[in-house]
Amino acid sequence: MLSLLHIENIAVIQSADISFDRGFNVLTGETGAGKSIVIDAISAIMGQRAYRDMIRTGADKAVVQGIFTDVPEFRWFAENGVDYDREVVIQRDIFLDGKNVCRVNGSLVSVAVLNKLGMQLINIHGQHDSATLFDEDNHLQFLDDFAENQEIRASYLEKYQTLCALRREMDSLNMDEGEKLRRMETLRYQIEEITKANLKEGEDEALEDRRKLLQNSEKISDSLEEAAGALYGGDDTDGAAALLQQAQVALSRLGRYTDSFSALQERVTDLMYQVQDVAEEARDARDSLSYSADELEQIESRLDVIHRLRRKYGASCADILEYCTKAQEELDNMEFAGERLERLKGKVAQAEKEARAAAMALRKNRQETAKGLEKRILAELTQLDMPKVQFTCHFTERELGQTGADAVAFYLSANAGEALKPLSKVASGGELARIMLAMKNVLAEKDQVATLIFDEVDTGVSGRAAQKVAKKLHSVAQFKQVLCVTHLPQIAAMGDTHLLIAKAERDGRTFTTVTPLDLEGRKRELARIIGGEHITETTLKSAEEMLLEKR
Repeated sequence: MLSLLHIENIAVIQSADISFDRGFNVLTGETGAGKSIVIDAISAIMGQRAYRDMIRTGADKAVVQGIFTDVPEFRWFAENGVDYDREVVIQRDIFLDGKNVCRVNGSLVSVAVLNKLGMQLINIHGQHDSATLFDEDNHLQFLDDFAENQEIRASYLEKYQTLCALRREMDSLNMDEGEKLRRMETLRYQIEEITKANLKEGEDEALEDRRKLLQNSEKISDSLEEAAGALYGGDDTDGAAALLQQAQVALSRLGRYTDSFSALQERVTDLMYQVQDVAEEARDARDSLSYSADELEQIESRLDVIHRLRRKYGASCADILEYCTKAQEELDNMEFAGERLERLKGKVAQAEKEARAAAMALRKNRQETAKGLEKRILAELTQLDMPKVQFTCHFTERELGQTGADAVAFYLSANAGEALKPLSKVASGGELARIMLAMKNVLAEKDQVATLIFDEVDTGVSGRAAQKVAKKLHSVAQFKQVLCVTHLPQIAAMGDTHLLIAKAERDGRTFTTVTPLDLEGRKRELARIIGGEHITETTLKSAEEMLLEKR
């Protein structure tokens, strides 16, 4: 669960340390006081998008740190090389230049990697979730999440992808006859042109090296002659070999007097023989050099052929030969396309049969699960003061696709005697808030996320329905940590921990503070929510009664 949230320089919050407890934590305050800033800060340490506009005016960076306790040992830690501890510290620094630095237990991670951990720690449910519920494209995913049918879906997807690959192969063979003939003619010409050149892999590099040698043979010969002279010597000078020979003779004479210099003599003798060998090799290399204008002309002609092929088919002889191999394979495929098409038709028919059978198994799982989902949501909605509601998962068959052969839409009737209609057409704001809460509550039972955040999901709810929502949130908080931003006194009164978010001005700057409230503080805050700024004995009495009723 989230135990501590530290915020620095996020919007109007200069610095704040917010402690959260287990159970039901409520956050209240005037509109614009900064409640959404707290949620934005939590989103930041979950790896969601953070903007430099979040940084407080005058600061060069913003910092958000969250401390989570009793964290399970998710696979994420081992997969990302992060040390695991039941107490996990997440910190994110946001800089004015747009740079973000994220750390988990001191280890640097990317924002994308952090997001994968954040989704396992916290679920945030806000007003925008209403749009998610309205979008029927999401309803199938809701149902699959409840069904926990990953294995069945994976089995279907594997068969569907096999079918798609076979269909693509067939499409590539079902070419227009005229286009097919033109392509085959082009391939034959290209294959013949490359084959006629009789290329060898690496030939171009060898020819270019030989051409460079022939073009500079005179300079090479002069350099080898100079090197041989320096090693052997000439008429007027001694070369290195002669000088080493003199040194060897001089050292050999020392053997008459002592053996101390025998090792030195041997080293000099080795050097003398090595220099003589090098000198011989230099002379042999010089003598073997031959300059042939005909050979150079032949090389130039051959390289011209290779360069023309390079411009068409690849950067080297190896690339050209590889292109020729692929062209031959394509030509063979086209020449025998009829036979391959017949074989593929059988494979496609079998793959389609298997994919459809897998889709039917997936449909059966979904339809069975839908009955359980309907019962659970209806039970939740009854508890949320919607006793006459009807809810069903409406199935429509469609062509095989990535998710199977089903389309699912949630249909609802909120009042007795009304026909079931798509959710987006019948639900009012308050009804939608309760439907969303019911669905989130049902789906939350299936995951391991320990902290649920509800950001003003009570919009449009009032009176008895608000009391029902409050009790539902409190019951959820019996097995999850719940954080709820609310404007409703019924919900605020049910909190186990109550945090007041207030805005004030000091020295011409706006500051937001987060204060945990004691019993008296809670009474005054509830009285403010009930009656506005003008707090009376009546509103205080109402607040006290609400708190006592919660107990």
